[in-house]
Amino acid sequence: MIFYPLAVLLTFWQHIQPVDQWLITHINQNWSSPFFDTVVLYSRETYTWIPLYVFLLFVSILNFGTRAWYWVIGGALTAALSDLISSQVIKEHILRVRPCQDPTVYPLLRIFINYCPTSSSFTSSHATTYFAQAVFFFLTLRPVIGRWAWLFFAWAALISYSQIYAGVHYPFDILCGAIMGCGIGFLVAKLFHRQIGQLTVS
Repeated sequence: MIFYPLAVLLTFWQHIQPVDQWLITHINQNWSSPFFDTVVLYSRETYTWIPLYVFLLFVSILNFGTRAWYWVIGGALTAALSDLISSQVIKEHILRVRPCQDPTVYPLLRIFINYCPTSSSFTSSHATTYFAQAVFFFLTLRPVIGRWAWLFFAWAALISYSQIYAGVHYPFDILCGAIMGCGIGFLVAKLFHRQIGQLTVS
């Protein structure tokens, strides 16, 4: 009985793997183009989005005044907490070989980036972190930027999809990371509103 949960987990991955393998090979091979190769190459890099963060900082200071620094701290906490849970908790206890490290999947993929860590593939820290930020940004900045706030989800989805496209994560890793990230972003935003209040234009 001690090994029953482990057996269930192994059976679960055996059912998920064929679907994940089919999806990642189609995304990486059949649904690819030189244009998307270039987009993926840059979209998954943190430095690409530095101008966005600077712009959001400018918008928050312009609209919230000195209270904007509470928002900055909230955003930083969201990113740090989501990365910690995904990288240091989930990945340390649920080990799944990345597709670019799997000898049965690797030959089926186009590997066009010089990045394939040996850490667990589940969950995607990129998906967790960026979707957590997307939800936090959406819930805290929507009063200021209105319907444009929905673009945060497109931003997180693009980066997460890039992880599949590049062969670094399976789709299921991205899906679970995104769901967990949304939950973290929602909780931090609610805590932020409870402690700081809804930010309004000063």
